[in-house]
Amino acid sequence: MTDNANLYAHFQQHFPADLKTQLLVTAEGRSVTYGEAAEASSRIADTLLQHGATSGDRVTVQVEKSAENLFLYLACLRVGLVYHPLNTAYKASELAYFLGDAEPTIVICDSDSIPTMESVLPENGVKALLTLDTDGGGTLMALAAGANAEIAVAQCTGTDMAALLYSSGTTGQPKGIMLSYDNLRKNAETLVEVWGFSASDRLLHMLPIYHVHGLFIGVGCVLLSGASMVWHRGFNDAAAIAALPNCTTMMGVPTFYTRLLANPNFGRDCCANMRLFISGSAPLLTETFADFKVRTGHTILERYGMSETGMNTSNPLKGERRPGTVGTALPGVTVRVADEAGAAVAIGETGDLQVKGPNVFPGYWRLPERTAEDFAANGFFNTGDKATIDADGYVSIVGRAKDMVITGGLNVYPKEIELVIDDMKGVKESAVIGVPHADFGEAVIAVIVPDSADLDTGVPTAEEIIAHCKTQLADFKAPKRVEVIDTLPRNAMGKVQKNRLREQYS
Repeated sequence: MTDNANLYAHFQQHFPADLKTQLLVTAEGRSVTYGEAAEASSRIADTLLQHGATSGDRVTVQVEKSAENLFLYLACLRVGLVYHPLNTAYKASELAYFLGDAEPTIVICDSDSIPTMESVLPENGVKALLTLDTDGGGTLMALAAGANAEIAVAQCTGTDMAALLYSSGTTGQPKGIMLSYDNLRKNAETLVEVWGFSASDRLLHMLPIYHVHGLFIGVGCVLLSGASMVWHRGFNDAAAIAALPNCTTMMGVPTFYTRLLANPNFGRDCCANMRLFISGSAPLLTETFADFKVRTGHTILERYGMSETGMNTSNPLKGERRPGTVGTALPGVTVRVADEAGAAVAIGETGDLQVKGPNVFPGYWRLPERTAEDFAANGFFNTGDKATIDADGYVSIVGRAKDMVITGGLNVYPKEIELVIDDMKGVKESAVIGVPHADFGEAVIAVIVPDSADLDTGVPTAEEIIAHCKTQLADFKAPKRVEVIDTLPRNAMGKVQKNRLREQYS
């Protein structure tokens, strides 16, 4: 075991002895070996350093999923740079905030996004704006072609920041989640063990790699076990059915599984080589769980995690996988359910889910007050989820204290959308909620109250509201539906009762 806490150094220890062993094969049939990934990560790392990045600097990345995108992540780890991935759907107004707050030294985007990115770059601090396109082209790889192929792996401590992810809060102000080398490594090592990953595994990887699920969980399990991946840019049910016979594991959001079940060609034959299907990022319906088992003979393993913590709980690899639960606490992780005063509740009672362990992030980027708010005095992190824990330790998520919608596995924070809609002429106020959706898990719904003072403007149509949201926010945040109401329901304290709106519009 290396004494270097750098995650890349630990990945390197699990590389196959023969570096010509395949690491991934793309949907187009391109094969990438471990050796090629190692060399490319070195050349990219050297390029980043040559452009002024030093240990601890942030590298902001908004590019489509590609093998080169993976090499870039490994490059940042390799030389101690902080990897800061952004959803490719984010628009200019969103990017402006992230860049201003993260203060990156280097920004990388695709060639077509250069005008947008240049329009929102901070005045100072960014030393280079480089490009990386889906086909592997762009200035980054062109420059890397002549860089050092064997650059040294930086010495890092376990508490050094490895990645910075942003997760908006209910106030609409995004918070930077600082994830350390130990957070990422120890969580992935635990998952390799409890999910039984080995060098003989091949993961069907159809998740994006700008957040925890696809990047730290999927890629982490593969690289810490010497396994391989079938690498697709996104999910497609027909492509998944074609790829599954040559895979052993798959990680997905519930939408992946509902879409597979909707395809009549999906069944036991294509799953014959599979040993494990894992679901997360959003609640899995018990009907999906049951239908999948009947159709394939496989029992989906559901687990629970979040950006601030990686994985916290999991149903067992060997043992009962209970529908409607996210399993028990992972080794080394402690979970508890507390009441409003912070005291543990009785078995089976609902309360606030709290977690503690080496997977839990140290805090929010430059927000000590918000960090203090989300951590209890006893060191437990308040997840914002409501849950119960049964006598066997199985956790069931029953709701969210934080007013968040999860659509297609992506987090949507209503306040961010409400601010955009409330700024429109003809709208007095709005409330954004999530309602059940067969495909996405939840759909974003906007409920608006017209502004009678804007008689000359009139009330914007549902189409106009949705279109306006898409100009300001990533498309997945835009409402799927708009409802008009005279007044929003409020409690005695004046707070909007979104539970009543959810009941009305579900």
